[in-house]
Amino acid sequence: MSRIFVNSTVEELKKAVVEEIHSVLIKTTENRNVSVGLSGGSMPTQISPGLLALKGVDWSRVHFFFCDERVVPYDTPDSTFGVYQKLLFSRLNPQPVVHRINIEAGSTEEVAKDYQAEVLKYFGVENGYPAFDLLLLGIGPDGHTCSLFPQHEILKVEDLVVAAVTDSPKPPPNRVTLTLPVINKTNKAIFIVTGDNKAEVIKKILEDDHPSEMYPASMVQPLSGKPSWYLDGGAAKLLSSAN
Repeated sequence: MSRIFVNSTVEELKKAVVEEIHSVLIKTTENRNVSVGLSGGSMPTQISPGLLALKGVDWSRVHFFFCDERVVPYDTPDSTFGVYQKLLFSRLNPQPVVHRINIEAGSTEEVAKDYQAEVLKYFGVENGYPAFDLLLLGIGPDGHTCSLFPQHEILKVEDLVVAAVTDSPKPPPNRVTLTLPVINKTNKAIFIVTGDNKAEVIKKILEDDHPSEMYPASMVQPLSGKPSWYLDGGAAKLLSSAN
């Protein structure tokens, strides 16, 4: 069973999520660097203030990656890196290590290939799937997560760590994303979900509790254990029960 945490308000949800992130950061950085994958959408504004307020974190040992990213200039609102740079990275002391995509690498496919090389270099592996310490994931009303969209061919990709998407049904069309096998290799996955418009898909995913290409987020089934789902009251309102 997935771990489901329902918070009556968004503020309570933010606090609970940041506490779990803090626990991972503190425990891991005692001995080594920690790898964290970030998602975009509303997540930057939800978690950045809480992360900035954390005490006792050696941010120089924190390596931030992106679960997916839009291939757009960094200074545009669609750039996930750009938003985090403004709200979080530039304000942390000491500075974390941020692994951003290189939008100047060429085509979207070349950007994905370049970012895959960046990820593999950090983990020191040439083949196989790297294991992130923590992936922070969101979900759309259609059930997509990262840039893994319903019934898209990318859901079947098994030979890549980072894949290109050039036909995203949600603009902008050009993106890069971690693939499902990599997401499912993570040591910990946390979904952060808010809003009434997510309630229907949350009910389908959590109460059916089986993977479906109709709802890519349901295919996030880490080998290390089921993901944690942090929901506000709106997102959880159709659930029969939550633990």
